[in-house]
Amino acid sequence: MSTIRVQTAQNVTLEYEVASVGERIVAALIDGLILLAWIVLWGLLVGALGSNNDVLVGLVVIVAGVPVVFYHLLCEMFFNGQSIGKKARHIKVIRLDGTRPGFGDYLLRWILRIVDTGIMSGLIAVVVILANGRGQRLGDLAAGTSVVSTRPRQQAGPLAPAFTDADYMVVFPQAAQLQDHDVATIRQLLFKGLERENYELLNEVANKVKVLTGIQTQLPDEAFLRTVLRDHAHLAAVQG
Repeated sequence: MSTIRVQTAQNVTLEYEVASVGERIVAALIDGLILLAWIVLWGLLVGALGSNNDVLVGLVVIVAGVPVVFYHLLCEMFFNGQSIGKKARHIKVIRLDGTRPGFGDYLLRWILRIVDTGIMSGLIAVVVILANGRGQRLGDLAAGTSVVSTRPRQQAGPLAPAFTDADYMVVFPQAAQLQDHDVATIRQLLFKGLERENYELLNEVANKVKVLTGIQTQLPDEAFLRTVLRDHAHLAAVQG
């Protein structure tokens, strides 16, 4: 699976695995089935009401149709770059500058979805994604976004995302408050601090995490940060 590197405003480089075309197609199929079930449900309701009351039928059609039209836009806005299908396949939308996507980014992706997936049954999106190698369809190219995997990367090394046993005991449950991008940044800064023996950096990162989470501990900075990463990984796996 290909990867992309994101350079944040804090001059930290984050590396993500690009979501495969197959994963995106499966996610799209899941979303499609959800929308189809929604339409069928309201279709049955219209059938039960009968076709004599045109005003009521029209109102039902509008109420049923609006969520279908705006489904992807609303999901990505309120579910942190994920539709239900994307969440099921553990993929999400990110910006390539490391910042969180905003309404304008999601709007561009939604508008260009008409071209990407509405024409030729999504063939345009598949071709563009395969051609650029950065997980971007036309909507992503316009918005400066990509779709990446949120699964822990299967890589070796002491700073690889933690895999915990089922009976692992969480030390700091407050780690669940951290967002995925927070965890990625902590991991990268921990690596840089250890690599350069920059213990002031580790201290700054540890203090920042304590402020964000409200954790109070006397653990050394390195041990604290590693524990937070393990706790977050375990909590995310349990909740996911």
